[in-house]
Amino acid sequence: MELHVFHTLVALHIVTGSIGAIAFWVPVIGRKGGVNHKRWGKVFTICMLATGSFAVCMSLLTLYEPMGTHPHLEGMFEAPFIRGIFGWLMLHMGILTINLAWYGWLCVQNRRDHAKNLTRFNVALQFILIVAAVNSAVQGWIIGQFLMIGLTVVGLATAGTNLRFLYKPVRGEKDWLDEHIKALVGAGISVYTAFFAFGSVRIMPEIALNPVLWSIPLVTGISLIIYHQRKVAVQTRARRGAASYAG
Repeated sequence: MELHVFHTLVALHIVTGSIGAIAFWVPVIGRKGGVNHKRWGKVFTICMLATGSFAVCMSLLTLYEPMGTHPHLEGMFEAPFIRGIFGWLMLHMGILTINLAWYGWLCVQNRRDHAKNLTRFNVALQFILIVAAVNSAVQGWIIGQFLMIGLTVVGLATAGTNLRFLYKPVRGEKDWLDEHIKALVGAGISVYTAFFAFGSVRIMPEIALNPVLWSIPLVTGISLIIYHQRKVAVQTRARRGAASYAG
């Protein structure tokens, strides 16, 4: 029974993740603020919330029955490894995806009313992510999978910077946009990491834990975040300069 439910969750996870992975590029490379940006950004956000939710459910089933949900890996990996990678780490990554998608969506929706970002759910998501990240690191240490420890840095950095913005006494006029970019591109990093890393365990298990494989989406995503945030900063300075000159 668990295996059938698990396979259904995997199928839904792949479908929503694939749609999200494609939709991700429309707002990233397209004209900002336009109809397509908003439409496909919404599609991406919904898909990421669904994908992350399915990942959380998959992780919980794996923690309950590691070998029963991954019979194809029997003989290649032991139950503690399955529980660590597909249970605790996937739980962390699923919560991270939900966190980033929801937080990034709120930032753009509430850009003119920051108080609306301070919902109990949004704030609670930050602390839930911190707990999931610390737990994943501890579990990684216990089973000797130090890649799990390295990846928890992403979760801790995400929650930390999110809380900093949420409770920042004074915010710049475009701080919300920087946070929106960071979060939604971060969610894109998360889904591509899942495809590269978790997928490789099924297809090419011998390279599944290669740090290079896991780093490709991270390096690409961070580069996109830096590029777009710098572009926003340049445009903001240009507008201020033009306004000052006109004045």
